[in-house]
Amino acid sequence: MHSRASRPVSTRHRTHRRTALAAAVLVSVGLAGCSSAGGDTSSSDEPAAEGASESARPDPVRLTTSFQDARKVPVDAPVRVGATGGTLDAVRVTSPAGDLPGKVQDGSWTSSAFLEPGTDYTITASAERSDGSSVERTRSFHTVDLTLDEQTYAAVAPLDGETVGVGMPVVVTFDLPVTDKAAFEKHMHVTSTPAQKGSWYWLSDREAHFRPARYWQAGTDVSVDLDINSLPAGNGIYGQEDRQVAFHVGDAHVYKVNAQTHQMQVFSNGELLRTIPITTGKPGFTTRSGTKVIIEKFDVKRMNSETVGINRNSPEAYDIDDVQWAMRLTYSGEFLHAAPWSVGSQGHANVSHGCTGLSTADAGWLYAMSRRGDVVEYTGTDRQMTLENGYGDWNLSTAAWKQGSALS
Repeated sequence: MHSRASRPVSTRHRTHRRTALAAAVLVSVGLAGCSSAGGDTSSSDEPAAEGASESARPDPVRLTTSFQDARKVPVDAPVRVGATGGTLDAVRVTSPAGDLPGKVQDGSWTSSAFLEPGTDYTITASAERSDGSSVERTRSFHTVDLTLDEQTYAAVAPLDGETVGVGMPVVVTFDLPVTDKAAFEKHMHVTSTPAQKGSWYWLSDREAHFRPARYWQAGTDVSVDLDINSLPAGNGIYGQEDRQVAFHVGDAHVYKVNAQTHQMQVFSNGELLRTIPITTGKPGFTTRSGTKVIIEKFDVKRMNSETVGINRNSPEAYDIDDVQWAMRLTYSGEFLHAAPWSVGSQGHANVSHGCTGLSTADAGWLYAMSRRGDVVEYTGTDRQMTLENGYGDWNLSTAAWKQGSALS
């Protein structure tokens, strides 16, 4: 039995945007003269004391900024602050979302993160006059508003804190298309301990996967950092917020299914735990060979043949409400599950509609030890697993996988 599932699509988040963390890309907003619109609250230097020499009076200190309209500053423009009539000492740019990171270098301050849309910012700068005295100046600006239709949200799998199998890729799904994939990929970072090299592969302009060259090592800790807040995605779309996810890789579970011998070997960390008699797809419903990964688990699941294109009036039709210990391997509907109705054929013949059937006892035992990301390697059929039918990432060679990077 099997049941089709649609490719997962992220739900549009309508919560407040997360405070941007330090981004790897500069945000350039200039500081124009303080006479332009933008709420400059600085004043000219105080008049010289009575009787003081005009030549001794220091030049007035004014802030300069690079943006033309302080009421509509682009979120992806670097903010630059300078000063005339003095030397810039320190700059702080604040907003309700937090401080904007940046640093003073060569007489000007430049931000190092993108801006939040629709947000008021205040620049507070101190400068040293020519006579050695200090003065503080402030200025405000407001960023352009962006609707949700102008922002793409990144859903990430695995979940933060999840323990997964060694075959689990990092899956990022965007709810609006990313056409500038190279720009985004430069800000999509995956680090692992112990370190393992890997790369991204773009399945479409809405989905990117990351995997190492070989299965993750058991016990690996992985961190995913998507520094995409306000990053231009192309066609007027921007990243909605940064995402940070950390997950752990558990024991190395690899299940080897041979459709010709009708057996499954269950390995954990290289040790053979059990050999299980199974049945796979009969002629016309051949189970796919290749490497599959457990996508999701159900202790009980309804399986209806209409979801995989078998008409209810067909002699092959089925509708079972309570299939036990079901673990999805493909979006098209292949599962590992308990199949008590086929126990007589398990270990001897292939009689299913494409799923891998086990006895209820064996299915329950396997279900209890399995997790998302565990690997199931199939051999013995002439029908091949494909990249996009589930987590089919491991069916490409490392060289072919690297070609899917926008930076290759």
